[in-house]
Amino acid sequence: MNARNWGALLWFGLAGVGCGGVPEAVEDGARDVSAQACPPGVAARVASLMPPDTGGFMGELTNVQGTLFFVTSTFDTGSLLWRSDGTEAGTFPLKTFPGPPGVYQPQNLVAVGNRLFFQTRTDATGNELWLSDGTANGTRLVKDITPGAADSVLTNATELNGRLVFFRWVPQPGGGAGPELWRSDGTAGGTLRVRNFTSTPGLGNGTLKVNNMLLFFFSEDTGTTMWRTDGTLAGTTSVKRLDAGPTYLSDVSRPGETPLFILEDGPNSEVWRTNGTASGTVRLDAFGKRVSLLGTLGAYVYVTSVDSPVTKRLRIDRLSLSGDGKTHITTLPNPYGAYEYTFPSARRAVVSGNDIYFNLSIGSDAPVPTAVSLWATNGTASGTRQLFDNRNVEYGYGYPLFATGTGQVLFGGAPEQNGPAFPYFTRGTPATQGRLADARFPDSFTRVGSRIFFTAFDAAGEGQLWSAPASLSCPPGLTGTGESR
Repeated sequence: MNARNWGALLWFGLAGVGCGGVPEAVEDGARDVSAQACPPGVAARVASLMPPDTGGFMGELTNVQGTLFFVTSTFDTGSLLWRSDGTEAGTFPLKTFPGPPGVYQPQNLVAVGNRLFFQTRTDATGNELWLSDGTANGTRLVKDITPGAADSVLTNATELNGRLVFFRWVPQPGGGAGPELWRSDGTAGGTLRVRNFTSTPGLGNGTLKVNNMLLFFFSEDTGTTMWRTDGTLAGTTSVKRLDAGPTYLSDVSRPGETPLFILEDGPNSEVWRTNGTASGTVRLDAFGKRVSLLGTLGAYVYVTSVDSPVTKRLRIDRLSLSGDGKTHITTLPNPYGAYEYTFPSARRAVVSGNDIYFNLSIGSDAPVPTAVSLWATNGTASGTRQLFDNRNVEYGYGYPLFATGTGQVLFGGAPEQNGPAFPYFTRGTPATQGRLADARFPDSFTRVGSRIFFTAFDAAGEGQLWSAPASLSCPPGLTGTGESR
């Protein structure tokens, strides 16, 4: 398996990693996926961001009322916060944060109105909350919450009622840390603690935004409870006791979908639905094993699990949102199931039209998966199909998926062994997918107005910003060559 320098989380100069005895490829005669090229101009380079063969990070594209913000980081330049209006002339860095990438890099970008909140670290203040209004002078520290060079540990930042709401973790005398709920309006005086929860440190990692409320979960020996906040002290209240003992919050639904969460209670995964009220928070069903949320279609939520530790296949089940029970849909093949560590999981799922699209990742004993393939399901066995099988699995590459909102799904796919991933679109069948551009390792797809923006590298390794229309009118095979497998 191949390794490159482009990993967004694994950074620079990575050496090749083997796959621990797992075969490089297992032939599957049933797989026949084609990929064609779109006509020139469907996707276009917007601007150059990094010199050739620099390696580094490009990403966190964030739409702030029609202006695009994003981050690049290299050892040569440090970390840069950029803005773009979608043109080459209007794409430029706002501020440079010197220091090693990953350590001083702006991260956790959140749009609040016409401003961007983010976190970054400086030697003087440590990791703290920052703000940008799109100008160099207006890109500034909001508040040194933990005074001096010490870091503030801030998590779960969310836009709520025109303000930023987040949790700050505070070290405790007996060890560990406890959370405080904070909010910010972008000023030092308006960045303040809403409520102290340091005596109840069992805060779940996931939050849900429902009807202008943020839902969060505490799990302690005395029980598991769901809370909600509107960003004020009076509006921060306990909603419902979910369990008499401690449970583990393992999953929450994606923004825009039916609000759901999963609690792990001993060997059982419990799937819950909520509207943010006590009466509207109900347990739909329980599974006697670990399950993960795949997505919702109509009146059902779909979950995935491993069928058995022997065959290691991905099982898909359907659960009624009204609590009318669950149904097994299908089980996907795993040609690597006989090998150790090759457990499957569904990654980066999105819903588009009547389908859920997801990456089926097969694990390994190395940091790189054994295999990654793109699938779609309409909630039936016959309508669950493979769309793209990556011939090369890249170390550190995340294989992004993005629903354009106009019927197409964009993704990164590698059609050749030892070759790079390219940007593709699909309408749900192998025959209706095509390559957007000769751009390598696309990432961070984000819609701004009528266009989709993403980062990618050219053949020389230059880091670039690209864009494509959100409504693609590109039947595959019009130009370019088709690669049949």
